Amino acid sequence: MSDLLTPRPAGWHPPALAPDYKSSRLRSPQNKPLHMPTGPAELAGPTFGHDLIGPNDHNMIINYTGEMAIGSRLIVHGRVQDEDGQPVTGALIEAWQANAGGRYRHKNEGYLAPLDPNFGGCGRTITDDQGHYRFLTIQPGAYPWPNGPNSWRPAHIHFSLFGHSFAQRLITQMYFEGDPLISLCPIVQAIPSEQAVKTLVARLDMDANTPMDSIAYRFDMTLRGRDQTHFETKPEGS
Repeated sequence: MSDLLTPRPAGWHPPALAPDYKSSRLRSPQNKPLHMPTGPAELAGPTFGHDLIGPNDHNMIINYTGEMAIGSRLIVHGRVQDEDGQPVTGALIEAWQANAGGRYRHKNEGYLAPLDPNFGGCGRTITDDQGHYRFLTIQPGAYPWPNGPNSWRPAHIHFSLFGHSFAQRLITQMYFEGDPLISLCPIVQAIPSEQAVKTLVARLDMDANTPMDSIAYRFDMTLRGRDQTHFETKPEGS
């Protein structure tokens, strides 16, 4: 998974300072970034629990308490691949999200929507020998955030991809096809490339549904090349 250490093209990422995304005004860097060369410790450092995946870790509907979470049931699946369409195998994928009411299970969460006692909001899995992954979860809700008097985040799921060394981690967000809040979100609109935004939108996949049970969305992630998925983080060490 050495692709994760390759710098991505300029213009694919939003500027550090995006005034409509108000928190970027305070946290955007004021000085030039430092270049930190990648060394053996980063390339061959510790892995992140690839051998500790439980049988229900991918199933966020039941993996918190063993009882079913509240909400519309979803299958989120896809493929992790490189720029040549070759599978990225053995990649650890972590996912986290808000519950059906749009609330995270976090001590600093300020939204008044109720907590679901049976939903932890986290899961993880490993890509198979064809680069495929699959999560079972519930439809996350939209939620307000203090960017402005009437700002709402579109429903989304966060993904973190780990390779086989310390420096190999990428983070992105997945949105849902047809959500009108996508075009209104300052975080999304800070991305300068319309094509990059499209790589963050999962497509409804009716062929992968479980009838009378779950709706499916497909979200493929490409690590490099012209069709690369937009990732929030630049590779550590680059």
